[in-house]
Amino acid sequence: MDRTGMKKFIQSLSADEASRVLKCMLDNDHTLIKKAYETAVRVAGDVDADIIMDRVFNRLDRLDLDDLNGRAGRTRYGYIEPTDAAWELFEEALDPFIDEMKKNQKRGLAAAAKAHCIGIVRGLWQYEEGSSSDFAGWVEDAPGEYIDTVVEEWKKGNPSSEDIAEVMSFARGDRL
Repeated sequence: MDRTGMKKFIQSLSADEASRVLKCMLDNDHTLIKKAYETAVRVAGDVDADIIMDRVFNRLDRLDLDDLNGRAGRTRYGYIEPTDAAWELFEEALDPFIDEMKKNQKRGLAAAAKAHCIGIVRGLWQYEEGSSSDFAGWVEDAPGEYIDTVVEEWKKGNPSSEDIAEVMSFARGDRL
């Protein structure tokens, strides 16, 4: 099979199959480990704050009153206030972004964690200023409060004072 055919076959593998292929290759050829590690660090560390901002805004802006109505009111466990339900939905929408930021911190990818933090903060500002969804009225104060929460979580990774100053300028809305 020629190189093009081999490449097409490899690209047709499922994520699970590709993962197993990589594991076999690394188990059988230890010279590939350094190259795979360097590539993994480069790929995992390639975080674009603008993309994160758009994803945060879109995820929050997709929340609607149907989501809220499905969560609030009488349940078999009691009554859930609509405002409480709205905040829970808001938090749940942000959790994956915050988790990814923390994962980058644990991996030692400080620049990626900072880019994630900036993207989340900018997405929250964009939501506060630009969302026209009816749901946004239920969580008017949430974006501002969560900016503080996100920044405090990011600071747990012990960033440099220069990075803190940069992130704080986004958190204050100075640099959007």
